[in-house]
This record gives sequence, C-alpha cells and structure tokens, in this order.
Amino acid sequence: MFLGEYKTSFSGRGRIVLPKRMRSELKEEKTVILSKGFESCIWGFTQKGFEKEAGKQLEISATEERARYMRRYLFSGSESVELDAQGRIIIPSALLDFASVKKEVVIIGAGDHFEIWDVKRWKKHIRKIERSHGRIS
Repeated sequence: MFLGEYKTSFSGRGRIVLPKRMRSELKEEKTVILSKGFESCIWGFTQKGFEKEAGKQLEISATEERARYMRRYLFSGSESVELDAQGRIIIPSALLDFASVKKEVVIIGAGDHFEIWDVKRWKKHIRKIERSHGRIS
C-alpha cells in the first residue's frame, strides 16, 4: 500500500527519484504506469494496480456515455515508464504540463496508487480539504 508524503525536486528533464518506501511497494516491478489524475495531479500505479483499475472501467458498458469519457481520460492520458537502477522515473512532458509541475513536487501515497503534485498545487488542495472536511491528521 502506498503511504506517506514526500517532497522532492527534479534531477533534470522530468526525472524524479521515487522515495524508497514507494519503491518498496513496487516489489520487483520495474515498470510504473503514470496517468492523468483528478485535480491536476499525476497518478502512479504498479502494472497490476493499473490493470485492476482499468478492469473496473472496462466492466462498464461502452454504451454508457460516462464510461466512454472515463475510458478516454484514463487510457489516453497513461504511459508506461521504467524505473532505473537509481530508483528514478522520467515523467513524460505531456503529464508534466497537465499537472502544471514546475520544479518541486510532492509524492503522496493514496493507497492503491501514488500521486505526484506540484508543491504549490498540493498545499492549496490540502487546505481546501481541511476547510471543507475539518483538519485531517
């Protein structure tokens, strides 16, 4: 399970080091699926985790408009990236642009996946959550 909050910077050209605890959740997997997330963040899944999420979307009939929209959003905005020997991944530029990521990012655990946020956007988002749902500790 992906847990925690980690602040990090790019090491160049969209490359970031995944925190050790995040890497441990990948086990022996060297492939990470990155996808457009909601609230302008980037989702990161194990291959198995992505297949599970994709399976949920594919169970809904494509005759339903909402299902078609979700499939398009999920599959068109996803890319497979490789974890290198130093625990780094390169985030595709289209996803960086989508998430308005500049220099520093926060990587948060979200249970079955992790999320990559621009630091300023994350701080704003967490304040919004705290205001609307009370202080989360």
